[in-house]
Amino acid sequence: MPPFLHEHAPTINPMTHQPNRQPPVSRRTLLRGALAGTLAPGWARAVEPGEPRVALVIGNAAYAMGRLANPTRDAQAMSGLLRSIGFQVVEARDASKAQMESALGQTRDLLQGKGGVGMLYYAGHGLQLDWRNYMLPVDARLAQAADVPDQGVDVQSVLASFKAAGNRMNILVLDACRDNPFPAQASAKGLAPLDAPPGTFFAYATAPGNVAEDGSPQDGNGLYTRFLLQELRRQDARIEDVFKRVRLQVRQASQGRQIPWESTSLEDDFVFATGQKVAQATPGRRDADFDAEKAEWDQIKESARPEDFYAFLQRHPNGRISEVAQFRLDQLSKPAVKPVQMGPAAQGVRMLPPGADRFRVGDSWSMQRTDFLDGNRVRVLRAQVTSIEGRRVNINGGDIVFDQMGGVLVNRFGAKDPALMGSPADLQVGKRWRSAFNNTRPGGPSARSYYEHRVTALEEIDVPAGRFKAFKVEAQGESELGERTRLLETVHWVDPATMTALRQDVKQVAKGTGKVLEHSSDVLLWSKQVPRG
Repeated sequence: MPPFLHEHAPTINPMTHQPNRQPPVSRRTLLRGALAGTLAPGWARAVEPGEPRVALVIGNAAYAMGRLANPTRDAQAMSGLLRSIGFQVVEARDASKAQMESALGQTRDLLQGKGGVGMLYYAGHGLQLDWRNYMLPVDARLAQAADVPDQGVDVQSVLASFKAAGNRMNILVLDACRDNPFPAQASAKGLAPLDAPPGTFFAYATAPGNVAEDGSPQDGNGLYTRFLLQELRRQDARIEDVFKRVRLQVRQASQGRQIPWESTSLEDDFVFATGQKVAQATPGRRDADFDAEKAEWDQIKESARPEDFYAFLQRHPNGRISEVAQFRLDQLSKPAVKPVQMGPAAQGVRMLPPGADRFRVGDSWSMQRTDFLDGNRVRVLRAQVTSIEGRRVNINGGDIVFDQMGGVLVNRFGAKDPALMGSPADLQVGKRWRSAFNNTRPGGPSARSYYEHRVTALEEIDVPAGRFKAFKVEAQGESELGERTRLLETVHWVDPATMTALRQDVKQVAKGTGKVLEHSSDVLLWSKQVPRG
């Protein structure tokens, strides 16, 4: 079953069906984009340079069960770097539980009532118990699971302290996934995934449920922290770019054995280097940036070398084609870590592995579309994968063409370059990404569209095909055709087992006049997949 892409619906004979009564995207929601003027990332506003920044940095290595190689050096290096870019730092090394809690209290006091930015960096042993993560002080002596809450420091206590201080933004970095010396006391391997509460950015040295490499004393720093220190030194060190670049470098250096993980709910951007602000994109700059990114993409898109995609993503960690490049990297260099362990709210959810093909010849589906501008007219659209040629997936004998991500390459509205993206490389609540494509119409002018996407929830949804637990994705954008601009808004729900849409609501409005040009909703009636090997 494909994404529901209204601008590019297949030309299939309609059949009358019962009306779809799913609520459409509201006009009020869409017009928020119109009031904003030129489309820019929803996270384009940076934290002000003068805003208070306080970091709690902890590095624990001198454990009784065996000393770790690098956490104290990691903490020392991180403290120095953060001070150099404007943070006030509270540092604790080889700390007991009492010392860790005292340092946390000092940090809270420095932040209290200032509406600033609080940060935790922790290197050392950590473990999970009953979906909570604990940092282990050097004096921990865990004989049984019941000792963990008494002797460990709960990461949630840091969040609670930051919340009590009234912080506007919190950043928590846990390089604490090293092999657990107390496996019998933990619920599972590694750390547990945590959904970031509002205004929070979580970063783990490796994916939940996996372990990170500490490195040797000769390395100077742990694998994760070595690259994090390097990226934080960039003068344009925007938070999501920093951690995406770190993730790529750690993955490449470890040959896929370690892949960092992040969870975010930030509404604003954050720039680590002091005195820097995020410039709001102008239409001319946006077009030039995309043209440059696409020119680079065109040079490598047919490559079979993973290093080409690593290099592209390092240059464009948050580009308009980055999700497509990530998917291609996942196809060429499959991660060696086990799948990300999901949190309590996602238990029972099956995720499609990274880079897995999303279509096979013989897959078929049917959608029901309701057009609210045409008297609630209902049509049924049917589709089948009839052939696959390389990465081109032909639907209904080639009437439309997808790629293996579910992006549209060709349909009756024209050829898309790059594909009009259906779903990203992976999904989790809080994830956000950007996309763009050119559409060349048969015998007509070309148009360009830009989108900003965000996963806002994991929730149950009922469609005629059944009940699913799906990721809700909201997107806003603009489509430019000569002097005319359309404001675009979609809300769709993605089945994580197939990475394709179960329902999609779409609205398009003429910029300037507010005239509604499209207003419709699609739902999945049924789908059939051929057996996967």
